[in-house]
Amino acid sequence: MHHSRLSNFVIDCQTQDLDAATAFWSQALGRAATPASPDSPTYRELAPRGDEPTLLLQRVDHPSRIHLDIESDDLDAEVERLEALGAKRIAYVKRWWVMEAPTGHRFCVVRPQSGPLEGRANVWDGEGR
Repeated sequence: MHHSRLSNFVIDCQTQDLDAATAFWSQALGRAATPASPDSPTYRELAPRGDEPTLLLQRVDHPSRIHLDIESDDLDAEVERLEALGAKRIAYVKRWWVMEAPTGHRFCVVRPQSGPLEGRANVWDGEGR
């Protein structure tokens, strides 16, 4: 048995000026930008309100787009569950999987980002339900 839930929406920005991109999206969405972390120079976070999903900005080399992250306490089990639904693995990057849905949309399966999942996420048994 494992758990998973929607974690983040990630605004992929093909830009050299992530601060300007962050300022735009912060003002456009009415969310305060959190301070940049020296440990993650290619990411910025827009502070969530309540239980809203986290919004991240990520500087990328590919064309700009938005993708979502699914967090799970068992990456392998979640990736296998999603593959059974028709998704395919694209790449393992650092500590997460980039996946592609049957619709062609890219998304990531990541380790828990927003605290414990038990009692706050979908519960999946070995049958994928």
